[in-house]
Amino acid sequence: MVNVLAPGTTGRARAPETAGRRAADARGRARRRQAVVAYLFLAPALLFFAVFLVLPLGFALLLSMSRWAGFDLGGIDPVGLDNFARLFADGSTFLAPVLTNTLLFALGTVALALAGSLLVATCIDKLRFQGLWRTLYFLPIVTTVVAVGNVWKYMYEPGGLVNGVLNAAGLGSVAFLQDPDTALPAVVVVQAWASVGSAVLILTAGLKSVPGSYYEAAALDGAGPLTVFVRITLPLLRPSLLFVCITQFLTGLQSFALIVVMTKGGPGDATDVAALEMYRQAFSYGDWGTASAAAFVLFVVVLAVTLVQLWIFRRKGEDA
Repeated sequence: MVNVLAPGTTGRARAPETAGRRAADARGRARRRQAVVAYLFLAPALLFFAVFLVLPLGFALLLSMSRWAGFDLGGIDPVGLDNFARLFADGSTFLAPVLTNTLLFALGTVALALAGSLLVATCIDKLRFQGLWRTLYFLPIVTTVVAVGNVWKYMYEPGGLVNGVLNAAGLGSVAFLQDPDTALPAVVVVQAWASVGSAVLILTAGLKSVPGSYYEAAALDGAGPLTVFVRITLPLLRPSLLFVCITQFLTGLQSFALIVVMTKGGPGDATDVAALEMYRQAFSYGDWGTASAAAFVLFVVVLAVTLVQLWIFRRKGEDA
């Protein structure tokens, strides 16, 4: 009797199993169709990414290990790591002053822009018509770099506004852009001034996110304005401050247009930065291999700085 009932029992067990397999297959086909549709929609963006980023990046990597004067692709001569070795060889100006100027420019920009934007954002947060003030400070961002650079260039002239103010205060004129000791700090001031607007927007948004109950509790405890700023505002504003540091530092490392407009890397090589040196190697000297090698060195520096700052940003953000 067991043998008679077994086939029927097996048949009843197989029916749900077959239905489940068919449902799983249907779900699998539906997922595959969705994936195909998704990739079709992504295809234009992926194609753009491949043509304008992946291919140029691969070609730049090839050029960094080659000698090429441009135009004729048949003239590419592989040289291995010779271009990188030349950048750091004795007598090369890439490490000092070019890369040194780049780091100093970026650090100076971050320090001035962060301090200035923090001061402005704190003041705006206590004023009426905050939208108007934020708009006014944001205007340099939407102004072209060429216009900003030329205006400040004339302001730095011996008969310009800055020296006029110094003379009115009883101080002598300063050759800001003509003196190697003052040229780089003078351009740093302009870059920081032009960057304050975007930083102010971020910091004012961060200030708005600080709960007012903290300030009320501090007032009840008798805390002064300085104590409130140091013990409450700065710790809670830390994620916004670190984000400003990251963006400003990356902008400073890649600065090019403002240097070209104001000093062209001079006087001498006092304001020569990595982006300007790459431009000169490629378009002035026709040495595309060295220019590409310098670009990858700068890429490594930017990547290292970004990873460190993101690590700090993540830790401090979690702590905050």
